[in-house]
Amino acid sequence: MIPATDSVSIAAIKERSVESIIDWFEYNKQSFYRLSCTYFRNQKQVEELFYQSIMKVRQELPRFKNETSFETWVTSIFIDICRRLSKDNSFQALEESPSDEIFRALDQLNVNEKEAIALAYIKGATQEETAQLLGVSFERLRELLNDGFQSLRKPMGYFATFNGCQEYQNDYLAYLEKNIEHSKKVDLEIHVYHCPHCQEELVTFQEIQSKLTKLRNDLQIPSSVMASVKDRLDEKKKQKQQKIRKLIKRVSFVVGVFVCIFGIGFLTGVIPNLYYAMTEDDQELRTIFQKNYGDRLNLESEYDGIKITIKSVVADDIETVVYYEIEDTTAENQYVMNYGDGVYIENEFEIMDTESYIGYYPPDLESEMNKKEKNVYHGKLILNSLKEDEATLKVNISTIRKLLSDSTYPTGYVDDSNIKYGDWNFEIPVTKQSSKEYVLDKELEVEGVPFRIDKLIMAPSATILQYSINYDTQDFQIYNVDFDNLQVNDKKLKPDLYSGYYYDAPQQMNWNTYQIKFPSMLGEKPKNVKVQFSAIYLSVFDKKQIELDISEEYPKTFEYAGSTISIDKMELEGNTTKIVISNQEIKDRKFESLYFNLLDKDGNFLNYMNISSETVIVDRNGKQYDMYQMDPNMEIEQPRYFDTVSEIDLESANIGENVVSAILAIDGYNTTKYTDKVVEITIE
Repeated sequence: MIPATDSVSIAAIKERSVESIIDWFEYNKQSFYRLSCTYFRNQKQVEELFYQSIMKVRQELPRFKNETSFETWVTSIFIDICRRLSKDNSFQALEESPSDEIFRALDQLNVNEKEAIALAYIKGATQEETAQLLGVSFERLRELLNDGFQSLRKPMGYFATFNGCQEYQNDYLAYLEKNIEHSKKVDLEIHVYHCPHCQEELVTFQEIQSKLTKLRNDLQIPSSVMASVKDRLDEKKKQKQQKIRKLIKRVSFVVGVFVCIFGIGFLTGVIPNLYYAMTEDDQELRTIFQKNYGDRLNLESEYDGIKITIKSVVADDIETVVYYEIEDTTAENQYVMNYGDGVYIENEFEIMDTESYIGYYPPDLESEMNKKEKNVYHGKLILNSLKEDEATLKVNISTIRKLLSDSTYPTGYVDDSNIKYGDWNFEIPVTKQSSKEYVLDKELEVEGVPFRIDKLIMAPSATILQYSINYDTQDFQIYNVDFDNLQVNDKKLKPDLYSGYYYDAPQQMNWNTYQIKFPSMLGEKPKNVKVQFSAIYLSVFDKKQIELDISEEYPKTFEYAGSTISIDKMELEGNTTKIVISNQEIKDRKFESLYFNLLDKDGNFLNYMNISSETVIVDRNGKQYDMYQMDPNMEIEQPRYFDTVSEIDLESANIGENVVSAILAIDGYNTTKYTDKVVEITIE
């Protein structure tokens, strides 16, 4: 079983892929089940949620680089899928639990209040993690929790007519959680003693908090949920191994002298080239039309002064790309839309492969098309690939977001506080195009690890490089690589930074296969290929154990991987044992973060209430940055993330006991190696 500590989990997951992801979910299933119940109470739906979450984590894993905790990262994926499935009309609750008073009350809150309470009080995330997951400040989270508790009073059977004093309301929860400044605590207690309204309100908050805590403790995941998910994943693996791709070839025959004359014009590209050169300003769309990869659609829908136009769609085995334009007809604003954020495909489960990888195109205000008019934005919407060759997308758009580009924000910054709600609907005809695969079969070594560059996939929407990494090494393993560029013929392509993912391909023993996306070559035939690396990410396995006891004097230090690490403290704080580990010296330090766990004297994993880290960012040239004081417009060249301080809160498995001793078990660490290695391949 995979242990709870993020670092150890990641190392094992990247070593054994989907099996270890399943183990990780098995270990953490209880907290995720509690969160799932705030959206669904039907077991089949919960099984679908866990299944899709495991598949998505596996696809997205290469993009995870320790900027946040692994559990927080997985939770963000889990929530996104919860949101998407809850909007699907075919995925509505099939049954109601008879005693869901709290859940029914939560359903009456607005989305932000509900999710804040669900994460903080039902799943059990820290408030710092909850704020990060919701993309809000800590102060804004406090407001959401307070407003949510206020809104819960009536549906949970409490009087909603009395109101406490506004200047004290935001302190109720901090007071109940014993997380309030001493001066504020004294002030609140004195005030509540003399104010009956605040007394009533504070008691109500306390009772709601107690009910949420009881619900959290009472919710137990049925054993059949994970068993069903595992069975389904096993079946999926068998089907995928048996799947044979079909290559569809389309041949057109032109008969007759008159038709032949015009047919030659179209086959040689003369007529469409001239036509689209005169009628289409977007160079990318112009090439798509000329190559016959997509049709000009220009489907329009307008709501409250905002006109959305679907210009074209390109679909293949990789993904479905919708080219759109959003025009603000009343003001000089540019808006963007994203799949899963107010964009809903009504027939998604019917026509789309929901297990395929979904890429992401960040907002681009630097393109020539988006510089022309201040009230028009041209963008791309990335969707799953189609199951069949032809289909009609039924798209409903309810939310778009305003883009900012002034000096205060990064270019293309999405303003979450300025959301535009509406109702735009489309029925979009789509035809899936075929792709071409070229076997490269190049074997090499990278940092002493066997490495293969397997194939090049040329699709209308993208160019895909498939590669494999051997993980049958004892002391270290490569868990990810970065590519600087891919050169096909004479054209140099930069990788899509949001696209690297694990690929479930039939493969040799001890190999993991990945795919990474580059811009489309739009039909060009490859002859020469050059692949240039930029960074190699390594897991180094180097075990060490340090015994800790609360009776010892701290700080105390120990040597590891050429560095001096300090145990700053181990002490009791209420019912919690807090351990602080630090290493502020990062110059010439081998590791960026440690893979460690805390064990009891019998080697069992101790319970973590919370684990957090302070991090310093270092660029390729060795310059350090404070991640909390950085200019948002700053671009850092190949950043490394060095943990400097780790705080762990431990709780005994037995009520009434405290953790007074532990074993710090280090399994290894992760590190980054920069490289300019170039591999050249000739395609026969």
